[in-house]
Amino acid sequence: MTTLVFGHKSPDTDSTGSPIIWAWYLNEIKGVEAKPVLLGEPNTEAAFMLTRWSLDKPEIIADVTDGQACVVVDTNNPAELPANINGADVREIIDHHKLVGGLETAGPIDITIRPLACTATIMVDKIGNDYSKMPDAIKGAALTCILSDTLEFRSPTTTDHDRAVAEKLAADLDINIADYSADMFAAKSDVSAFSDADLLRMDSKEYGVGDTKFRVSVLETTAPATVLDRKDSLMAAMNDVAAEDGVDQVLLFVVDILNEEATLLVPNDLVKTLAKKSFDADADGDTVVLPGIMSRKKQIIPNLAV
Repeated sequence: MTTLVFGHKSPDTDSTGSPIIWAWYLNEIKGVEAKPVLLGEPNTEAAFMLTRWSLDKPEIIADVTDGQACVVVDTNNPAELPANINGADVREIIDHHKLVGGLETAGPIDITIRPLACTATIMVDKIGNDYSKMPDAIKGAALTCILSDTLEFRSPTTTDHDRAVAEKLAADLDINIADYSADMFAAKSDVSAFSDADLLRMDSKEYGVGDTKFRVSVLETTAPATVLDRKDSLMAAMNDVAAEDGVDQVLLFVVDILNEEATLLVPNDLVKTLAKKSFDADADGDTVVLPGIMSRKKQIIPNLAV
């Protein structure tokens, strides 16, 4: 049986590239038949990565069948995985997020969760002495994932090891990190083709605070005005998205990569109160700027309070 390798729903660059990296490793190094798949459409930066390195876009799947062999990467949260994930045969987890719990496996499995900024960094470490066998396209995917998750080393999640691995990959590929990152972020910032609902779901995770369920959405961009110009329609779409997704409120943080700050859209009193309790920010209008806020994992979700 072919082993499926996939990350979380609403796949960002790391959840698109890491399945490709690990499927290559399983196929070419470990001799295990494997296939990367996605749980949704990749974002524009991930699509840029696929084109830049001539990588095939993985098949998008809706669920997994009972007994399907699989490897889960860039998440360990059942809410971000196929509905039947506990019916599948999960054989390995590789992740850099906190342990959530709730996954059931048929037997003991390999689990690697490390406090690094990117799953691809962990994979390069695990590939180890076989690093020299990595084709340029796989190295390029790994570099793109790391630069994306660290926002070119601006994110507080960045570690010295993430930087060192990225710099080695870039040197091997003869890539200028600043120039390549600018191309990546330009691709990420082009969201003109997406509907408001698509933008609210593009890079989002569900998270509960007490009895309140949120969809916490982040849009990282070098051109925040292109998103904020749509704030009225985005806020109008939040109610429908929340109802369809079974949450109480959608939170949208527009992260300005270059100025290293986030703007939170404030559609109602609930979010106004949340901004004050979570970030000590007074929202006088329908947006509030949060200086220094760059990371959902490290700065946004841990601080959410209602």
